Amino acid sequence: AAPRVCPTEGPILYSPAMSDDAELIAAARGGQREAFAELVRKYQRRVFGTALHITGNQSDADDVAQESFVKAYRHLADFDGRSDLFTWLYRITVNTALNHLRGNKRVNRLARAGEEAGKGARPERAGGDHERTPREWLEVGERFRRVFQEIAELSPVLRVTLVLATVEQLPYKRIAEIMDVPEGTVAWRVNEARKQLRDRLQETP
Repeated sequence: AAPRVCPTEGPILYSPAMSDDAELIAAARGGQREAFAELVRKYQRRVFGTALHITGNQSDADDVAQESFVKAYRHLADFDGRSDLFTWLYRITVNTALNHLRGNKRVNRLARAGEEAGKGARPERAGGDHERTPREWLEVGERFRRVFQEIAELSPVLRVTLVLATVEQLPYKRIAEIMDVPEGTVAWRVNEARKQLRDRLQETP
C-alpha cells in the first residue's frame, strides 16, 4: 500500500523525532528545510549507490545524486503518495543518470571502472582449501574488465535496465514503475541486454 500523505493545511513543524516519510514530506513542503535534509540523510546512500551502479564512476555518481535530490526538492509538491517515496526518488535518479550518460557520452567511465575492478581482484579462498594462483586471479580480473567494458557499450536504456535487475536486484514490477514502462518491456530489455552482452563477449578475442 502507498504511504499516506499528510494534509498540507496548516504548518507542519519539523522535529528531530520525525521518522515517518509522510510527516517529513509535509514539513518539507511547508518550507522546513531540516525535514528535507532528514530525507536526504535517510536515502542518500541508496540514491548514490544506484547512481554509481549506473554510471560506474564515483565522480559522476556524486553529480547524479546531488542533482537528483535538487530535483526532488524542487518537485516535492508533485509527489502524490501513489508510490512509496523511494520509488519516486529512484525514478528521478534513474532519469537523471540516463540524461547524464546521454549528454556526456561517458561510456568509457564504466569501462575504466571495470579495469580498476580487474586490477583490484584479491586472492580469496574459493571452495575448500584451494586458493587461486596469481595467474588465475589475473584471468579473473581480465574477465571483470571485459564484462564492464561491454556493459559500457550497451545503450543507456538497456544498461540501466540490466543494472536495476541484476545489480540492484529489483523485481520487474518495481523497475516498470521506476522507468514508467510496462513490465513486459522491462523483461524484453533485460533479455535483450543479456543477449547483446553474450554476443559481445563471444566476439571479443
